[in-house]
Order: sequence, then C-alpha cells, then structure tokens
Amino acid sequence: MASASIPPVHIARRGLMLVISSPSGAGKSTIARNLLEKDKNISLSVSVTTRARRQSEIDGIHYHFISKTQFERMRDGEELLEWAEVHGNFYGTPREPVETAMAEGKDMLFDIDWQGAEQLQDKMKADVVSIFILPPTMTELQSRLHRRAEDTEEVIQTRLANSRSEIEHWRDYDYVILNDDLQAAFEAVEAIVKAERVRRDRRHGMFDFVRGLLEEVPTLPGR
Repeated sequence: MASASIPPVHIARRGLMLVISSPSGAGKSTIARNLLEKDKNISLSVSVTTRARRQSEIDGIHYHFISKTQFERMRDGEELLEWAEVHGNFYGTPREPVETAMAEGKDMLFDIDWQGAEQLQDKMKADVVSIFILPPTMTELQSRLHRRAEDTEEVIQTRLANSRSEIEHWRDYDYVILNDDLQAAFEAVEAIVKAERVRRDRRHGMFDFVRGLLEEVPTLPGR
C-alpha cells in the first residue's frame, strides 16, 4: 500500500537583505534583474536618487527620482536605512517598505554601492547577506560601459576612475563573485540565496516546529 502524501510544512522565517554591489559595468544590475525574474519571493528595494533619469529607466521601478530637497528631508527625518553620495548624486533606501516585507518573510534585494552596504551592515548585520561582483579585467569593464551606451564619455571616465576605489572594498563583503561568465555568476548568487534562507538563525519558526516534533507520538500502522 502506498503511503499517504505528506502535506507541505511551512516554517516561518524572517526575510533577508540581499546586497549586491559592484563597480559600474561589472554586471550587478543584470544579475539582480535575472534574480527578480526567476525568484518571486525576492523584491527589489527601490532606492530614491537625485540623479537624472536615463532613457531606459522608469520612475518607481528602477528608482524614485526626487529632488535634493526631498532627499534631505527624508534623510534628516530618519526615513532612510542608508544613503550615499555617488558620482555627485545622492542615493538612499526608504526604511518602511523594507521592514514590512522582511517581517512577512520576504527577501529584499539591494542594488547599492559599498557605502550603502556598509551602513546596512552597521544597522542590521544579522539580516544582511552581501555579495560583491568583480569584472574579469578593467579593459572589459570599460568595454561594458561603452556598450551600455547610456552615459557620456565624461561620465564613463568618472565611473572608471571611481571603480578602483570601489573594488578596494571587496573584503567587506560576505561573498565575492568574479563575473567572467554571466550565467555562472548568476548561478553562484542563486546558490548563496538558497543556502542563506535555511540558516538556523533566520528561521524563527524552527523552534516551534522542533518542539512539536519532539512532542509528537508516532501512530503505529494498523492502529
């Protein structure tokens, strides 16, 4: 006789904060986009920024584009989990949507630089899983920025100049991935997420589950 199917067991957990950083052009945005398309339990934390919107970007989807005055109001009112100035523009993470999602067991993805990652680590270290993406060569990094065709040559050169100081912070991250093959890099990020989700300290529902498991009295067949 076939045994009855076992109903799925749901064990409550707190969502994690997945931080992916890299110098511009190293591939973090592509990896983040692929992860969001494939994994429906991950939501993108939409940052606010004072920089101008690119033609390919949609307000409220890629960023919330706001004025410097609005940004300063949010920053001074402690409405941001982190903020940073990058390439002369300000970026920040709104606090409320992140905390709400994580309490419901949803994971939040942060496509931010090392300054923002450092602030999140300081404030919410137990919740953060940080990944740094490295380019295979600086020449390839420059080629990717040109192929993207979204910035002026002056901006590209600024990003390249800043990339070296950004790469210096690779040691501050939990995981470091070399993006010489996009699919392999993406699969490495997926593996990290799967492993981090089953960490004991993230699954607060495990305590009640194990307690019930130990109190359970098995029913013998035929009785």
